Amino acid sequence: MGAAMPRQDSPMATQTLIHPQLARAPVFDAELIARYDINGPRYTSYPTAPHFHERFSEADLRSIAHASNEDPIPRALSVYVHIPFCLSPCFYCGCTRIITRDRGRADGYLEHLLREIEMTAPMFDADRPVNQLHLGGGTPNFLDAGQMRRLLDGLTKGFTLSDAPEREFGIEVDPRYCDADTVRMLAEVGFNRISLGIQDFDSDVQQAVNRVQSVEQTRAVVEAAREHGFRSVSVDLIHGLPKQTTEKFAKTLEHVIALHPDRVATYSYAHMPERFRAQNQINAADLPDAATRLALIGQTTDTLIRAGYRYIGLDHFALPEDDLSRAQRLGTMQRNFQGYSTHGDCDLIGLGMSSIGHVGRSFHQNARTLLEYYAAIDDGHLPVRRGMFLTDDDLVRADVIQQLMCHGDLDMEAFQQRYGVAFREYFADELVRLAALQKDGLVDILPQGLQVTSRGRFLLRIIAMCFDAYLGKDRGMPGANPPSYSKAL
Repeated sequence: MGAAMPRQDSPMATQTLIHPQLARAPVFDAELIARYDINGPRYTSYPTAPHFHERFSEADLRSIAHASNEDPIPRALSVYVHIPFCLSPCFYCGCTRIITRDRGRADGYLEHLLREIEMTAPMFDADRPVNQLHLGGGTPNFLDAGQMRRLLDGLTKGFTLSDAPEREFGIEVDPRYCDADTVRMLAEVGFNRISLGIQDFDSDVQQAVNRVQSVEQTRAVVEAAREHGFRSVSVDLIHGLPKQTTEKFAKTLEHVIALHPDRVATYSYAHMPERFRAQNQINAADLPDAATRLALIGQTTDTLIRAGYRYIGLDHFALPEDDLSRAQRLGTMQRNFQGYSTHGDCDLIGLGMSSIGHVGRSFHQNARTLLEYYAAIDDGHLPVRRGMFLTDDDLVRADVIQQLMCHGDLDMEAFQQRYGVAFREYFADELVRLAALQKDGLVDILPQGLQVTSRGRFLLRIIAMCFDAYLGKDRGMPGANPPSYSKAL
C-alpha cells in the first residue's frame, strides 16, 4: 500500500495527543524489564546506520542538498562536527576516535575539516540559518584555543550561524583536560551548551576503565560554565562498568546532584570487545551481572526523579526548565545521533571523519578512517562513503518511531490525515506484535491511537522495534536478539 508523503513545509512529527504519562513518574518494573533485556537499535535514526550502503555517493548528497533548498519553506540547519582525537583511551569507549598525545595532529585534521566546510557550505542557501551546532568525538577540547577559533571562523564564513537566544551550540568536553580559561574561550566563540563525561566517580571503577577524574576537576568546569553564561550543562554516566555496585554508585549520584547539571544522560555499557579493541582491557569477570546492572538503572532513575529531574526517555533526564524538557512538552523534541535533542525541524549536516548527516529524504556518512577522509578531500571530493535514500515506507515508519520514542503516543487519525493511509491496515502485522506487549503492560492500543504506559517508558526501544521493517520476523518480541546492537536497556 502506497503512502502519500507529507508536505515539505510541515513539521517532522505528526500532531500529538496530550501526554498525561509524561507528567507521571515512570514505573521501573525490574522483573518485566529483565524479560525484555535483549539487543536492539537505539533509534537515533531510522533506518539505522547498519543499513547504510556504499551505493550512496557524493553526487547523491549534492543532488539532495540542492533539492532541499527548493522546498517551499527550506528547513533550518543543524551541523555536527566530529573531532576524533583523545589523549588517552577510555577502555569502555565504542566511539570513532584516535588516541594520540601529539596535539599537532589536530592541525592537519583542521586543515582538511575547513576544506570540507568550504566544499559543503555552498550546497546550502545562505538564508538557511544554523540553529544547532554540536562538536563531538573523541575529545573536542583536544583542539587548543587557536584551533577552536579557526574552526568557528570557518563555520561562520561558510554558514549563517544563528545568534538567536534559542540556538543550541553544544560541545562535549573531557574535564580532565579542560580549565576555566578553556570554558571562557568556548563561550567567546559562541557555545552555550556543554556536555561533560563523568561515567562514575568511584576510584576503583575509574582505574578499571582507565579514566581517573576527580569530582573537583568536574566541579571546576561546571562552575566555569555557569560563570560564563552557558545556558545548559549536561553530564554523562554509564551503568554496567567493571566493579560498579549500587552502594558505590549512590555516592556518584550524590556528587552529580550536588553539581546540579541541567541534563543527565545515563548510558548502559555494551561490552563488545570483538568490535572495540580497547574493551579487551576490561576484565569481564569484573562486570556487574544483569540484576546489578538493572538495579543501577532503577537506582539512578529513582534518585534523579526525587532530585527534581524529569525522565525524558530511555537514558535522558532534564530539569523541568531545561530546553529539552520544554521541547518535549511542545512536541518539538527529536531523536538524532546525539540522542534526544531539541530543534527537530532541521536538516543535519555531518562534518569530519565518520560523521553522519540527515538531509531531506536521505542519510549520509563520511569515511570512517583518517586515511580515507584525507584522501577524498585531497582529491577535491566530499568524503561521503555511504548512506541511503529513504523510501515512502521508511519515512512513515520513522515518523511512528519518533512519535513513540519522543512523546510516548501516536494519534491514528492524525496519521491517516498526514499520510493518506489507515494506520490499522498499514500496520496490521505490527499491531499483532504490539498486542503481546500490551498484555505485558508496555503499551495501550486504544481506539484513537497508541499510548506507552508508565512501565513501557523504559522499554521504548522494544516498542519501536515492532515497527522496524529491517529486523527479523520476531522483532520486538522476547527472544529476538539482533546481534549488531547493544542491550535495549
